[in-house]
Amino acid sequence: MTAPTGLASFEDVPETLRSALAATGLDPRRVYDDVVAAVLEDLPGEDVTSVATIDAGARATAHLVARADGVVAGLGVADLVFAVVAPDAGTRAVVTDGHRAARGDVLMSVHGPVRQLLTAERTALNYLCHLSGVATATARWVEALEGTGARVRDTRKTTPHFRALEKYAVRCGGGTNHRGSLSDQALVKDNHVLAAGGVVPAYRAVRERYPDLPVQVEVTTLDQLRELLDAGCDSVLLDNMSTDEMAEAVRTTTGRARLEASGGLTLDRATEVAATGVDFIAVGAITHSAPVLDIAMDLLTGAPPPCPPAGGSAPRPPVTPDVP
Repeated sequence: MTAPTGLASFEDVPETLRSALAATGLDPRRVYDDVVAAVLEDLPGEDVTSVATIDAGARATAHLVARADGVVAGLGVADLVFAVVAPDAGTRAVVTDGHRAARGDVLMSVHGPVRQLLTAERTALNYLCHLSGVATATARWVEALEGTGARVRDTRKTTPHFRALEKYAVRCGGGTNHRGSLSDQALVKDNHVLAAGGVVPAYRAVRERYPDLPVQVEVTTLDQLRELLDAGCDSVLLDNMSTDEMAEAVRTTTGRARLEASGGLTLDRATEVAATGVDFIAVGAITHSAPVLDIAMDLLTGAPPPCPPAGGSAPRPPVTPDVP
């Protein structure tokens, strides 16, 4: 996407910020294009309120502050919003993505033209609050599973055009990613089984067509699981099974396949399900139903020292995808 007049082009975004985004497993160009599209939702013309109330030459510092306890994710995206809308602004990340923030913590400071800071405010916070909400929801599952052998894993139940960002936020919360698209892994579900005539025919059809691709097959009965194990399937999704059935599935598998529990699982059952011995617990709610983490931007009075250039000192952890 070509940046409209007044917005920074991709090439003008500091290399340090582009590299930091890439280090998290995100595609900087894709994130840039999405950010520009989001900014343009607010700017079909000019920001009339800011233009009317703020002197064109006014500059100030603002803090992005947590209004609730939670896990932070999306600082790099918020940084990018400011870099796009206010190219000469400076930012300084006080914490990193994955940080467990307490209410009142300053997460990031930004210094620049007040008009542009306020124009960028809502878009930057929309990204930061939503992604931090996903990270926080994920972290609650991670805490509930601590000490067990199970790991929480996301699904493809993501907001359209937000999948890469939401899956990144899951990693910031300590969770792990399932497939990112329909192309990087086969997941044989109930309708595929019906169309193919059974779990084994479906599994073999995928294995024959794509011999090097990871394949996971969904089962609803222990008989289907046994058939797949005999066929050599090494990844099985246990769909809507009771706790007793999952425990029996683990005993039946004897380590021959990785097992993932799925189907309406809630946080209050986390320990119970993990105790069955499954390897993963699939939770669509950590992306499709995560409440936002309340974060606000507070404009400061007076003249605090300017921040470094955008992206110049905003550390972010090298969190990488974890797709088996």
